[in-house]
Amino acid sequence: MKNKLHESICAEGMSKRMPYRDDKISGNKLSALGFGCMRFPSDIKETERMILAAIDGGVNFFDTAYIYPKSEITLGEILAKHKKRKKVYIATKLPLSLCKSYEDFDRFFEQQLARLKTNYIDYYFMHSIINYAQWEKMLELGIEKWLDKKKNAGQIRHVGFSFHGSRDEFLKVLNSREWEFCMIQYNYYDQNYQAGKTGLLAAAEKGIPVFAMEPLLGGRLATGLPQKAVRLFADANPERTPAEWALNWLWNHPEITVVLSGMSSLKITEANLSAARAFEPLSENELAVYDDIISLFKKSFRIPCTACNYCLPCPKGIDIPARFSAYNASYTQNWFTGIMMYMTGIGALSENPISAKLCNACGHCERNCPQNLPIRKSLKKVTGRLEPLPIRLIMKLARKFIK
Repeated sequence: MKNKLHESICAEGMSKRMPYRDDKISGNKLSALGFGCMRFPSDIKETERMILAAIDGGVNFFDTAYIYPKSEITLGEILAKHKKRKKVYIATKLPLSLCKSYEDFDRFFEQQLARLKTNYIDYYFMHSIINYAQWEKMLELGIEKWLDKKKNAGQIRHVGFSFHGSRDEFLKVLNSREWEFCMIQYNYYDQNYQAGKTGLLAAAEKGIPVFAMEPLLGGRLATGLPQKAVRLFADANPERTPAEWALNWLWNHPEITVVLSGMSSLKITEANLSAARAFEPLSENELAVYDDIISLFKKSFRIPCTACNYCLPCPKGIDIPARFSAYNASYTQNWFTGIMMYMTGIGALSENPISAKLCNACGHCERNCPQNLPIRKSLKKVTGRLEPLPIRLIMKLARKFIK
């Protein structure tokens, strides 16, 4: 049943036609546009204007995390100051990579409640799971007993997870318990990256809400597209920005409950609100434009992998298509984008990152690749570009710091 302590969706938001989608597990109606709080501007007044404009425009889902610098504190202070807590659903995340004991669960959670100035969390994520082994370690620490305790006390309303590993590992985690929601990276460029479309459909089949992160790939699908791609979108509809095209593609998926946009200015917030209100199901001609854009991207791929996944499972656990996707992105987008995709995907801050360097050249992948790609040689190119010695040293130091 829907939480009685929560107010119903604000009438003003409804009048502005913010679309809402059902969370079939809880009964909550969630705004199709969610506010990702990772990229708050340094100007607190600007952040305040953004949050209030979003709520006024009908956004009722705010997503933050323990490790986002000052994000929880800022969100909590603004919601408390304007008495908006009960008008929104707060989602935040337990930093699994920092949890080494059962006591850590309480330690981080109590800090989060204090930061957010609340006594309960609506949607509590197990943050950034990359494989089942990582989740299994949390099970050994007693995470399920702890979650049951917090849910029974009403301090956590719903439990889910965010994911950054391979498709097969996603399915293992998804089937490991009765989750109430999940979050995956998904956009028209990354349809086969990490959990991908297979993961999206598997979660939807279970009837749980799916939250889509990185809808604009950190802004690259808004302002970093090749000029030919920008022209293709403009020719199809000159009134719609590349960002709107990217958001509309996601909203066109009924399996996606909330599209989370990491907004960093009032201008972006207002543009996203406008896009959400204007959304209409895409036509066949409009969907064909995305196919043209994707084909354009693929022509510039250095490794022509189609992410068919026949090379998997790798005996060493390497998500080969995802590593190639990061490598290609380092050229089609920029090197920093590729590095971030790679580091997130291998679990760079975990105890045992699944680096492409783990490849022992067994050849299992190449025997199953329908395109006959030189996978072993390509993985060496990936590590050379995305895991050079300075990056490996930074990863090592970062892991020591969080222990």
